[in-house]
Amino acid sequence: MTTVTTLAARTRRNVELLLLFFAVGIVLLAYAGVGIAMDGTLPPSLLTYGLGLAGLVGAVHITLRLRASYADPVLLPIATVLNGLGLVMIHRLDLAQDRSGTSSFAFRQLVWMTIGVVLCLLLLWLLRDHRRLQRYTYSAMAAGLVLLLLPLVPVLGKNINGSRIWIGLGPLSFQPGELAKILLALFFAGYLVQTRDALSLVGRRVLGFSFPRARDLGPILVAWLASLGVLVFERDLGSSLLFFGLFVAMLYVATERRSWIAIGLTLFVAGCYIAYLLFGHVQTRVLLWLHPFTQKALDASDQIVRGLYGMANGGLVGTGLGRGRPDLNYYAESDLIVPSFGEELGLIGLFALLLLYLVFVERGLRTALGVRDGFGKLFATGLSFTVALQCFVVVGGVTRVIPLTGLTMPFLSYGGSSLVANWAILGLLLRISDQARRPAPQAEPTNLSNDAPTEVVRLA
Repeated sequence: MTTVTTLAARTRRNVELLLLFFAVGIVLLAYAGVGIAMDGTLPPSLLTYGLGLAGLVGAVHITLRLRASYADPVLLPIATVLNGLGLVMIHRLDLAQDRSGTSSFAFRQLVWMTIGVVLCLLLLWLLRDHRRLQRYTYSAMAAGLVLLLLPLVPVLGKNINGSRIWIGLGPLSFQPGELAKILLALFFAGYLVQTRDALSLVGRRVLGFSFPRARDLGPILVAWLASLGVLVFERDLGSSLLFFGLFVAMLYVATERRSWIAIGLTLFVAGCYIAYLLFGHVQTRVLLWLHPFTQKALDASDQIVRGLYGMANGGLVGTGLGRGRPDLNYYAESDLIVPSFGEELGLIGLFALLLLYLVFVERGLRTALGVRDGFGKLFATGLSFTVALQCFVVVGGVTRVIPLTGLTMPFLSYGGSSLVANWAILGLLLRISDQARRPAPQAEPTNLSNDAPTEVVRLA
């Protein structure tokens, strides 16, 4: 008798539950540390806050057990830590600015987190197969472009801090570009799955690079013009870099041709240079980037200088949560939340946060490698690159690697539209990872010999 042994894949939901306990515990320790440092006592809302956070992420965990049992077990705990620590820092800044009750930024952020978790739950519950989204490739493109153009509508759009990337909804402001990046990633994935063979055709070879045919350059030129339009009309360098970089990255993954990266970088640098020559606000951004300590730059804005001084004050291990002065900086809870953490957690704490983002992106890319369909591979890659590029733009801006922009750090910064979009990204990655890690259907075992029966042993 011949024995065939098969191993049943593990769902790892218990591992996820254990990591969630650690994640919530870390957040509560940070919350308690802020209360002790600033008031000398434990925060009275510590238990309520802990139960609320545990309830939200617990609902996602239970939904994963029921509807996506093979989803990646690491993504949700990382998002919990990042979102929770962001709430702690925003609460700490509320205390420093004497904001309390429903007017506090932490309360508003908690409301937006709840909305984001509900959206994540809906995606996991209603979307049983991510491949269904491929039907809406061009609808996603249309909706994404509409969202990008909404801030330019005269009555609806709002100009905040020199950038016109917001729309006003009564007393609330919303950044439609945050949702547009998800829709555009969906469009790029669906489009590239259909056309990657044509885009992979070899044209001329120059300096070791195989460049595509001239007629295949249309898509990247359209994406370049769109990103340049965002830069010029909405005055938003960060979103422009994010959208164009996302398309080039997905184009490279789809075709495996380095020439697309070379073309993309050349076009983006050329577009930025043209914008620098033509528009004064771009020249101001470059001045604040290259010469932030000059008097001319300080007269325009000392935001980045204050952020650099704050991180320098934190040193290697930081001043401790609640013991620094990040409230002296402008928009310390949103655009410059990274320097806020750098001051109070130090270089070591900041590196720990960046390592969490690195693991999050790595798990997303691992999902892209594991999923079996081309659309899922490109969509998961696009969503992962969205998070990676946004982290690069934000951290690069506050450390003067690139000009400072108005983008927010995923899950960490104050901002409702960004937080809701990032929870949607998490839900989509969890859904795709369930398909990637789920065992493929196996054929019925057959006898390996004509005269010997087969015994199949399944191991849990």
